[in-house]
Amino acid sequence: MNDLSEILRAEIAAYGPLSFARFMGLALYHPDFGYYERPRRRVGRKGDFITSVAVGGLFGELLAAQFARWLDELHAANSKRQTPILLESGAHDGRLAADILAAWTAQPTRQPVIRYLLLEPSERRRAGQRETLAAHLDQVEWRESWTGLAGQPVHGVLFANELLDALPVHRLGWSAVESRWFEWRVDCDRERFVWRRGSAPVSPELTNLLPASLQAAGRAGVLPDGYSTEVSPGALDWWRAAASHLSCGWLVTFDYGLRDEEYANPARLKGTLRAYSEHHVAADVLAAPGEHDLTAHVNFTALQRAGEEAGLETVGCWTQEQFLGGIVQRLAPDKLAAWDAVKRRQFQALTHPEQLGRKFRVLAQRRAAAT
Repeated sequence: MNDLSEILRAEIAAYGPLSFARFMGLALYHPDFGYYERPRRRVGRKGDFITSVAVGGLFGELLAAQFARWLDELHAANSKRQTPILLESGAHDGRLAADILAAWTAQPTRQPVIRYLLLEPSERRRAGQRETLAAHLDQVEWRESWTGLAGQPVHGVLFANELLDALPVHRLGWSAVESRWFEWRVDCDRERFVWRRGSAPVSPELTNLLPASLQAAGRAGVLPDGYSTEVSPGALDWWRAAASHLSCGWLVTFDYGLRDEEYANPARLKGTLRAYSEHHVAADVLAAPGEHDLTAHVNFTALQRAGEEAGLETVGCWTQEQFLGGIVQRLAPDKLAAWDAVKRRQFQALTHPEQLGRKFRVLAQRRAAAT
């Protein structure tokens, strides 16, 4: 048992079984013992998982090319000539920001000039990002939360890479006998954390977040007993907050995820919740809290709907293979011809269907500049 396990056990003893959202929030973000707060190598071949950023600098270079194209459109339509902003939320160690800024500054004629904001609540991660971004500190600013943007609406591109899948989720299950949803909660059984069916009715705030395909399957009586899935109020709250701070420009996320209609699938009887350690899926997501990365797929349909309700226009929802492939098709032939073997291997890893090309999806929405 580690220190975080003791904290969780004490909370369960005091208040009863916890929602998984509470368990996941502490396991990942506890200021002293959370997975993302501990000084360890989490990303890369020697870490727990591979990300697009860990493949190499090409991911950031391609994003810089796409963002420049979008910002050129804003610049042309912006009579006030505001300095555009790139705002990244959940920047981990700052590597993607460094890659984007390196690609940006490598094009001395690239216009317009940008400001780069990082939205990061963790003081420890902010310190690490400053080290990574030491060569670009004149272009970078930090904000701890959305409130730090009060009176400063974003004119530009607001984006996140592999953030929303790591926000705490509630785990819900279906009772075929009672024809209702229940919440899976986390309890203690001696030294182990175990799943326990919650007895209280699930709040409408949570059941309303279930994919429409699962709600319909439940009403039709075709969901098997114990079918489980996840809902993420935090991901929707983040998307709505981001949309509210975007005055004009693009809102983009890169993440693991599904469309609404993909949830009602026999292959997902236990949902999409996973724990990763050293590139392997852990057998028990409740074991050793703080030691594993915890993740659950994002509902892209729900995000799209939330953005449209906030007045955004959906540009597209693609696989990473489609999105990055589209960027490359628009690159000048001389730039592609200059790619060495390293960049070609990186592009293959980023876009190959059996590597990262179809594991990640990209949702982009926009708010047009006022005329």
